Amino acid sequence: MEIPAINLKAIVLVHWLLTVWGCMAWLPTSFAWGNFSVLAVGVWAVAQRDSIDAVLMFLVGMSLTILTDIIHFGIYYDLNESLPLRAKDLFHFSAGMAILNLLLKPVTCFFVYQMYRERGGDYNVNFGFPSVSRTRDAYQSIDQQEESSAPANPFNQAEESKPAVRTY
Repeated sequence: MEIPAINLKAIVLVHWLLTVWGCMAWLPTSFAWGNFSVLAVGVWAVAQRDSIDAVLMFLVGMSLTILTDIIHFGIYYDLNESLPLRAKDLFHFSAGMAILNLLLKPVTCFFVYQMYRERGGDYNVNFGFPSVSRTRDAYQSIDQQEESSAPANPFNQAEESKPAVRTY
């Protein structure tokens, strides 16, 4: 199954719109600063199509805003029952758009990670522990032996004698 190609411009635009609508009623300025700064990195990733760093920074930023959005919702989700009906409707709309924005972020992270891989990124975590590598640059093929490193007579046998039977 092939993953559909999603335009990075559309991702940034949808999250920008949902963030604007989510900030209308009840979320603090820290929510807006966090999400809009990550969206600015997303604009950078759109502007530089070949930048691996921009997409990786956008991916990390989106991942971090998932956590900060959950914290903001937990702290600031306070529906005051004394609000007039119009204010309650605005609160519900704003909260719904912010929650929809949060629900779309893991899907966005998946698509942005695919874009990161398409741009040539290969994120390998290295904590300094020895690991098995799949690169075979250090290996030498046994089919191609260099003439200078291979001795003329590797078993020190006389040329006229018969080869001995090897026991394994």
